[in-house]
Amino acid sequence: MHHFLIALATTPSPTPTPSLRPGLSEDQVTPGTWGFVLTAFIVVLTTFLIVDMVRRIRRVRYRAQVEEAQLVAETGGADDGGVASGKPNAEDPDGDAGPGAR
Repeated sequence: MHHFLIALATTPSPTPTPSLRPGLSEDQVTPGTWGFVLTAFIVVLTTFLIVDMVRRIRRVRYRAQVEEAQLVAETGGADDGGVASGKPNAEDPDGDAGPGAR
């Protein structure tokens, strides 16, 4: 059995000769020059769109960081318990838990 498996693994299978069916030409089964040009154009266009999208997303993130830094600078950067930053406070200074607590 071992010899049979080795013979199957080492015996090359015959490769078919590359030929087309009768009645077909190579131009009918390959994309040709125009297909290559169109595919290359789509790849280049997609690359430019991705680079532009990344640039716009980065710009939006930077603007958000600048706005946040300006907000912190306007409030003086003091620790006010998260009131200016919109974070809920665990307990108001007057002792109650706030309007949303039950």
